[in-house]
Amino acid sequence: MAAPTANTEAPAGGSKFPPFQSEYYPSQFVWLALSFVLLYVLMAKVALPRIASILAERSKRIADDLAAAQRLKEKSDAAHAAYEKALTDARARAQAIANQTREQQAAAAEATNKRLEAELRERLTAAEKSIAATRAAAMGNVGAIAGDTASAIVERLIGKAPAPHEVAAALADGGKS
Repeated sequence: MAAPTANTEAPAGGSKFPPFQSEYYPSQFVWLALSFVLLYVLMAKVALPRIASILAERSKRIADDLAAAQRLKEKSDAAHAAYEKALTDARARAQAIANQTREQQAAAAEATNKRLEAELRERLTAAEKSIAATRAAAMGNVGAIAGDTASAIVERLIGKAPAPHEVAAALADGGKS
């Protein structure tokens, strides 16, 4: 039996690969040129305009999105500025209310102090009058007590009570005689 031979081997004296054969060159150039022109026309008339329109649409959408983002940023900045202004106004109003309340409380405290001082002055005046009345009553009784005491002392010293008119005259004289 004969040894098997590989099918990939070219038989002796076989032909070349057709595209590399010179007699096929002109037809290959014709088909190459025809394919190139057909692909060029197809790309120029169909594919490239579609790609250009898609790119233009994307570019327009991106520009619109950027413009919308800018508008929203401006609105956000305006809202932030309004918020800051409202916050500043609220703080100023709160400060004004606090100052007004403080002034009202100070005025109320001042009025209360004046009322209490007036009451204290009235009580002090009443106490001074009471003390003066008590002192006057006590001083009025001092003369009687002094007379009784002088009469008792004289009675003990000399053994006999002096007459009331003599005691009164001695007290009126102040003991000078």
